[in-house]
Amino acid sequence: MLFRKNTAKKLANAIEQKELDQSYWANVKRQYRKNRLAVWSLRVFFVILFVALFADFLANEKPIVCKIDNQTHFPVFKEQAVRLGLSSWESKFVTKRWDEHDYQFAIFPLIPYSPTTMDKYNRQFVGPFDKQRNIESWRRWHWMGTDNLGRDVTAGMIHGARIAVSVGVIAMSISALIGILIGALAGYFGDNRLRMSRIRLFLNIIGFVFAIFYAFSTRSAAFATASQEGGLFGTLFTSLLIFLVIMLLFNLVASLLKKIPFLGKKVTIAVDILVMRFIEIINSIPTLLLILSVVAILKPSVFNVMLIIGLVGWTGIARFIRAELLRVRNLEYIEAAQAMGFSEARIIFRHAIPNALTPVLIAIAFGVASAILTEAFLSFLGIGVDVAEDITWGSLLNLARIKFTAWWLAIFPGFAIFITVTIFNLIGEGLTDALDPKLKQ
Repeated sequence: MLFRKNTAKKLANAIEQKELDQSYWANVKRQYRKNRLAVWSLRVFFVILFVALFADFLANEKPIVCKIDNQTHFPVFKEQAVRLGLSSWESKFVTKRWDEHDYQFAIFPLIPYSPTTMDKYNRQFVGPFDKQRNIESWRRWHWMGTDNLGRDVTAGMIHGARIAVSVGVIAMSISALIGILIGALAGYFGDNRLRMSRIRLFLNIIGFVFAIFYAFSTRSAAFATASQEGGLFGTLFTSLLIFLVIMLLFNLVASLLKKIPFLGKKVTIAVDILVMRFIEIINSIPTLLLILSVVAILKPSVFNVMLIIGLVGWTGIARFIRAELLRVRNLEYIEAAQAMGFSEARIIFRHAIPNALTPVLIAIAFGVASAILTEAFLSFLGIGVDVAEDITWGSLLNLARIKFTAWWLAIFPGFAIFITVTIFNLIGEGLTDALDPKLKQ
């Protein structure tokens, strides 16, 4: 009896595993693995992601752990808490440089320099093969040389990877959120499936104008101050909250007034044509020119670059998701959900969108490469980030213009940008092949 139970259990597990192996995403994974370039690109991306996540532990003038005056400190971890405003440095760590302390023991990162650490003995573009002065050990050697201020290029390359990955991922997350929402509305409702009461339509138009005015126009001074002094994220969040509250109030009023027969009569809204015309207007403006105009006005910062790239890069995703939902909305399971009385919001977000994300994944992969290239271009022009606080691959590349013989400032950042953009393009091509239903076996 026990033998039969074990055999039946093994047989059930084998059947379940076979069903999992035949699933859609299992086939996608299997097909993706056939593309060796795409697989190796994904592995290289994991290496870059590791460097980006642990940049502070790989290149930092602060020790990872140290003991001073019989007290154990963790400066790198402390630095993260200070950045978040959860802690502050003791006076002895502010008045002295980190290489001036008397350590009882200390474990430093592999590269004992921060990207903004200035080596006064090796200023004015010291190359990796040039004679470097006042180098006590091989660990303090500038393996990729220094710039005009004596900053270590290796540390800048490591911390630049964090900014490149952050810009690519966060900017495309913003684009994906906007594009999926707007594209889903256009694709699902089309030109004749969204009906709204007259009063709700009228109050939403009026409320949108009021919300834009009070949330953004009247707060232009706050945005200007925030862009100069920092804190733009908090200001933007407050404005978005004001916008949502105003729209909510106008919709509550519409819910009360729609009980009046004339005001409650529904009208058809051509969502699809409105969204597509809006996308055409956005695409008619040169993207790079729009980004340059906005970034030049705001204070240079990584957050501003992420936000602007994200706000102008959603149109392609919106068109992809719209095309998919035009197909998905007529499938049987959508009609079954409608027949069961599910709300339109539930059908869209729980049933339609999850089954229409296939082309979006491809667009996001290519979009990340484009966002990284755009950030590098802006930093190269000197208007992307604050170079006094953030070192990026583009800003390092920009320094090569000061001295053309400083080849290391052109080779290393340029190669890093090339590799990163190339692997994301290869990942996108691998996803294109893997998600193609014609290739499924």
